[in-house]
Amino acid sequence: MSDTPPAVDHQYDTAFFGHPRGLSTLFFTELWERFSYYGMRALLVLFMIDLVANKGFGWDKEKATAIYGLYTFGVYALALPGGWIADRLLGQKKSVLYGGIIIALGHYTLALPALFPSTAVGAFYVGLTLIVLGTGLLKPNVSAIVGDLYPEGGGRRDAGFSIFYMGINIGALFGPLICSYLGEKVDWHLGFSAAGIGMTFGLIQYVYGWKFLKGKGELHPDQANPQARAEGMQRFLRGVGIVLGVFVVLFVLKYTGIFDFGLVSFARGTGIVLLALAVLYFAYVIFIACRTREEKERVFVIFLLFLGAAMFWSGFEQAGSSMNLFAKEYTNRVVFGWEAPAGYLQSVNPLFIIILAPVIGTLWVRLGDRNPSIPMKFAMGLILLGVGFLVMAWGSQFIHAGKVSPMWLVTTYFFHTVGELCLSPVGLSSITKLAPHRLVSQMMGTWFLGAALGNLIAGLVAGFIEKLPETQLFGTVAAIVIVTGILFAIFARPINRMAHGIK
Repeated sequence: MSDTPPAVDHQYDTAFFGHPRGLSTLFFTELWERFSYYGMRALLVLFMIDLVANKGFGWDKEKATAIYGLYTFGVYALALPGGWIADRLLGQKKSVLYGGIIIALGHYTLALPALFPSTAVGAFYVGLTLIVLGTGLLKPNVSAIVGDLYPEGGGRRDAGFSIFYMGINIGALFGPLICSYLGEKVDWHLGFSAAGIGMTFGLIQYVYGWKFLKGKGELHPDQANPQARAEGMQRFLRGVGIVLGVFVVLFVLKYTGIFDFGLVSFARGTGIVLLALAVLYFAYVIFIACRTREEKERVFVIFLLFLGAAMFWSGFEQAGSSMNLFAKEYTNRVVFGWEAPAGYLQSVNPLFIIILAPVIGTLWVRLGDRNPSIPMKFAMGLILLGVGFLVMAWGSQFIHAGKVSPMWLVTTYFFHTVGELCLSPVGLSSITKLAPHRLVSQMMGTWFLGAALGNLIAGLVAGFIEKLPETQLFGTVAAIVIVTGILFAIFARPINRMAHGIK
């Protein structure tokens, strides 16, 4: 048996700036999807609290931010079943297509009340549900196809993902600028329509670019045979039935008065249930599924990273809720006599990412062996997040004298962005290294669950903006995340020991 490695085909597709032509298709698909997501997100809470006379709902902030938390929770939580559906039933390529169609329908449904006012509340909930379902299908699978374009792996694949993620931030930059102007200055539903039109543009170019994917993202042959598809469909229908059954039970309990609850209490209960399930799941994996002490300790490190990530996103994702409300009510946005929409400040974070990501990436490379460890990067991310909220608490002290400078929010977003660049890139990468090979897919799912839990908590915390002084609210959030970051720093050495050489 020869030890000579097989020949490698170096005739790579380089039609898109040295990368596969299919990358451009996925780049613009993700750009327009993020345009629609962040554009609509910039409007969501502001629309819900706006007076009915201005075509908003006039809901209180606690209810509005709880709905926001449930919505963003759903977007991340459904990435798990979305990936399963792609692997077992549709393939990634079709999942992205169907997901995009459902997202666009969701945005257009949000815009319906402009023509049919009597449908406003019903259309609102249906529209949000469609966007959650569509994003769950599209988001995890478009990234997976990017990886498939580079079967050779290596640095070229990393560079391809860097280009792809630039599309994410370009979409996130321009979405709030366009949708906020139309929504806040003209009509809320026109802003929702713009988000839908953006997703439609993304779908058109995606279908046109299918030929450039060259078969990537198709259903795996093992799952394409009739028996496997039938088994997959049975499991899917069983899962849908269980979910619908839970909602029917909750509906009956509420409307018979047996167990009365509102949206806020439902959101709180969802968070408690999710955290309990996560703890039970990790306990099962550590004490039953893991085979060696080394595996157990590495999975425990993943559990700590899960908690740290949930804590980070619970603060970071208040950009669309409490900080968006601060921009609307307490920030001076007048430029040369024209008042900019509050949602414009939602574009600051992606702008900073575009500027700072190459800088931070270069810094890590130059540090080499002196690179901070995994827990130290988590500590840095959490502490920087807390510093940003300290800036918000400081700025909130001056709102009694009138609206404050937008630089308070800009400075906060700067610290939050640097914190994100410290924590987020290392998170998922670390989980893939720490998890036992047979459990990698499951462990990767915990990252999405951590993000989902963090988004839900972010919405619930923002609801206190109506009950607590802004200085106290932002100061409390700052204290909690900074203490968490300090704990990661203090216990960095024992955490590193439990990682058993993973850096």
